[in-house]
Amino acid sequence: MDNSSMPSLVFNSCSNFQEKGSSFLLLCCEMSQWTMVAGVLLVPFFWFGGLVHGEISHNFEKCLQFFYENTIPQGFSGEGICQRYKNEYRFATLYDKNRRIPLYSAYKLSPKVSGRPDEDWKIEPQLAGEDIKEMAYISDFIEAVKERVKESQAVEEDYRVSPYAKGHLAPNGHQETEDDQRATFTLTNAVPQKEDFNSGPWSTLEQEMLKFKKSCNSDMYVITGVIPYAAGTHVINNRVHIPEYLWTAYCCQSSKVGAAVGRNDKNSNDDIVKKNPSLRPDHFKGYDVEKKSLEDLEGILRKRLNMPTVSLFKNQCRGG
Repeated sequence: MDNSSMPSLVFNSCSNFQEKGSSFLLLCCEMSQWTMVAGVLLVPFFWFGGLVHGEISHNFEKCLQFFYENTIPQGFSGEGICQRYKNEYRFATLYDKNRRIPLYSAYKLSPKVSGRPDEDWKIEPQLAGEDIKEMAYISDFIEAVKERVKESQAVEEDYRVSPYAKGHLAPNGHQETEDDQRATFTLTNAVPQKEDFNSGPWSTLEQEMLKFKKSCNSDMYVITGVIPYAAGTHVINNRVHIPEYLWTAYCCQSSKVGAAVGRNDKNSNDDIVKKNPSLRPDHFKGYDVEKKSLEDLEGILRKRLNMPTVSLFKNQCRGG
């Protein structure tokens, strides 16, 4: 292969990149190394002052601590990602590469910090077949890798001309440290959410969950996921699927359980969540969030996901 035809590498933190004959030399990049032989990238290692590391694992074997009694939900299939940041696992995500959205994220709710960090959104190279266990910015890859990334997952440009926000499943406001917060800013943890839903009733629910945590005398486990539309194609940028509903379930080891479902489409039918005509302000109307029992939520998921069985928490979070 003629090296001159190879896509160019973009790495913003480097001060000097040289092409010389049939080999490439990447110089500098403090605390970063790239091994290039005859124009072929062999071993990449990034340093961004604290990376998000995502490890693909179908059974979440390296991050079971984010699931109640180390047991993952039953009835779901997808790409399991153990989300790691600065060499610590922060939460877990089940990802749907076909829809380019996460199906759910699981985490322990333990808020001890406030505010929202100024953090850019990242992508997961492993979903694109890259043997890199570190989440990174898409701009830091050669064009060929960028294209594989776009095929496997959502990217920033999908949202740029969209009326939908990048809505966290594991929210930054439910995290213990600033590093935990920063780790949530990965597009593998985000779905298209209508802004009035995201910043309105759904945000209110997230605040209520913080109050629920105060009644726990043990760890609080949370799983937040999506319900796709039953029919029709609903996407942004002709690529990324929009969920019709979001759901969440939370469980304390003290056997306290909660669940809820929210409308991401104000024009959806009332079969899962009924509209409250008195919801205020008016622009929140149709984006209702309704509390459910864990059993009712699992029943909804079984029906809408066409699964014979769905179990979110071992023994319904009853212990034993």
